[in-house]
Amino acid sequence: MSKLTHQQLAERIARDIPEGAYVNLGIGIPTQIANYLPADKEIFLHSENGILGMGPAPAPGEEDPQLINAGKQPVTLLKGGCFFHHGDSFAMMRGGHLDICVLGAYQVSERGDLANWSTGAPGAIPAVGGAMDLAIGARQAFVMTEHLTKKGECKIVRQCSYPLTGIGCIDRIYSDLAVMDVTPQGLVVREIFGGLTPQQLQDVTPVDLTFALQHGEQPHESSLSV
Repeated sequence: MSKLTHQQLAERIARDIPEGAYVNLGIGIPTQIANYLPADKEIFLHSENGILGMGPAPAPGEEDPQLINAGKQPVTLLKGGCFFHHGDSFAMMRGGHLDICVLGAYQVSERGDLANWSTGAPGAIPAVGGAMDLAIGARQAFVMTEHLTKKGECKIVRQCSYPLTGIGCIDRIYSDLAVMDVTPQGLVVREIFGGLTPQQLQDVTPVDLTFALQHGEQPHESSLSV
């Protein structure tokens, strides 16, 4: 089964972020989206540790140990970028001031429920962090994830079995196999990657899917560069 790499998926999501948007990229693979945002598009990246105006990752050897994102990864700061108190950052998140957040996921339900902070494993340390604030506070919440776990289990489920981050909070799912919108009628597939047919995608997804491919296109191999 052909699927997108994390880099290809990050590039695909970057194309959907509109001019002028205020965006938070969650810890983990969503942070890679920053590297693919077009330079001619004014997009304001927010980090919950108190940064607005983040740029892409720095070149090797140019890292500033005092300039990091919420995942402790080195970042750059665009012209006009700023720093502020952690409390102010959470006020932005909770107050509906972010247009989009992109979060990773352990599971997403067909209703848009999100589980992304714990698998409920014994001895796990609770660490939901700001994920619940982002999932509920942003005007739109997207998920970036692999479609299947390493064991071949689908992360898109009828009902989450892991502890929830938010209920009915996800608007769109970007997996390495497809793009799906969460609607009141269920999941609507907008795009399929890797040359999969709708039936093949349905076969590995244990929820009912509706297919409304963009521009009437048939499923096709991704042309994104690695």
